[in-house]
Amino acid sequence: MNKLASILMVAVLLGITVPAVAANYKIDPLHANARFTLDHFATSSNVGGFYNLNGELQYDAGAKTGSVDITIPLSTLDTGRSEFTKHLQSEAFFNAAKYPNLRFSSQDWIFDKQGKVRALRGQLTMVGRTHPVTLRATKFNCYNSPMTQSQVCGGDFEAIIDRSQWGIDEYLTAIPASRYVKINIQIEAARQ
Repeated sequence: MNKLASILMVAVLLGITVPAVAANYKIDPLHANARFTLDHFATSSNVGGFYNLNGELQYDAGAKTGSVDITIPLSTLDTGRSEFTKHLQSEAFFNAAKYPNLRFSSQDWIFDKQGKVRALRGQLTMVGRTHPVTLRATKFNCYNSPMTQSQVCGGDFEAIIDRSQWGIDEYLTAIPASRYVKINIQIEAARQ
């Protein structure tokens, strides 16, 4: 075993994170989801999530660059209540029959002075409309996965969006606070 492999093996065994080198990564659908929270008559919150996200990530810690392209399938929407899920997939909201996927892509990553990922400025596409969205990184890390035997990078990201920008206007007059939706996206991607 060469010296680099020995060092990486010790790092994995000790649970030490390792710096990422410039590489392409494939999003792991088992470790990726997008969840949302919106107001319900200023009383409680409605929540839901999308699962089995897929896409690609490119990341170079040394150069402080990154990009990501994530596809979010509407068929995986789950609110925990089948009637509500179907309602959100209907033409009044996501119109899943016509627009089966949401998509977030970013080639503009923001890093702090220490080189940590702080935000992803990109474009969110829903119901055939695309608008800029900045996802704030609440954490980002790379590690050598003992399960996949490859380097994995990923993190948690969040933003608040105005759903009316995408033409999703149902119930806005009855529930004005529901205009703003908090989104949380978690992704992990394995080096290719």
